[in-house]
Amino acid sequence: MIFKLSVITDEVSQDLNVVAKFADRFGLDGVEIRTVWNRSPQDLVDKVDDIRGILKKYDLKVSAIASPFFKADIENEREYKEHIEILKRCISLAKSLDTNIIRGFTFWRKNGRLDEYLESILEKFQKPLEIIESEGVMLGIENEPSTFVGNGRELATFLDQLDSKNVGAIWDPGNDIWDPSGEKPYPDGYEYVKDRIIHVHVKDGVRSGRDGKPEFLPIGEGEVNYPEQLKALKMDGYRGYLSLETHWRPGKKIPWDQISRPGGGEFSGLGEYASEICMRNLINILESLK
Repeated sequence: MIFKLSVITDEVSQDLNVVAKFADRFGLDGVEIRTVWNRSPQDLVDKVDDIRGILKKYDLKVSAIASPFFKADIENEREYKEHIEILKRCISLAKSLDTNIIRGFTFWRKNGRLDEYLESILEKFQKPLEIIESEGVMLGIENEPSTFVGNGRELATFLDQLDSKNVGAIWDPGNDIWDPSGEKPYPDGYEYVKDRIIHVHVKDGVRSGRDGKPEFLPIGEGEVNYPEQLKALKMDGYRGYLSLETHWRPGKKIPWDQISRPGGGEFSGLGEYASEICMRNLINILESLK
């Protein structure tokens, strides 16, 4: 396989044994830890031995820690302090599970553009930078339209201004579908960040579904041009993980508050079935690129 493959845990199940069996069935290289056993990643530090035991049984690595770091109100000092602790605990989890990538965000988007809040965001990132640089880990910032950095252009702007060798891009072309400014994931969004990517999330959808609102779909059935996007990643020398973040559920729409704060049994319901379809589609696309 051209790339290493993983799946975000709660897109399959809250039971890590079920996730590991899924990964083994598809010959995946690893899993990305988000919520497991109905616990957020920052609350899994005391479960490291259990996690390591299950993953070792199936010869799986941890591709990244999908933390909720800085999905927070930029003007709320209490939340800011809480998220600094979340970062510290996720770094501890990452090191215990032999990965060096922790996902992060750029605060909930308020009325206004990134440039209106950029200076404040950069200021809030100074403490996290001290932590990640001293710990020698990588913080991957994801383009997430519910946050200030919602597309490839904004992600590139933020990374350029932050200017840290320990911070890179988690590129999610599927998230670009929801970008309020209408950026096209590939090639437009990708061109901004292609030299900064340390991890890739894979999901698909359309900007205007059956009810006129954004709708998730199986990989390869939405508006992301995955054959060309994956071909470009290959040609540009990316050899990290593609991590499936399904989000689509057959016959069911996940509420948007769960999309922005994923986790729990309700979120994971029908996830294994949906992820099987998406993973098969993804592998078929990858096979066609050989």
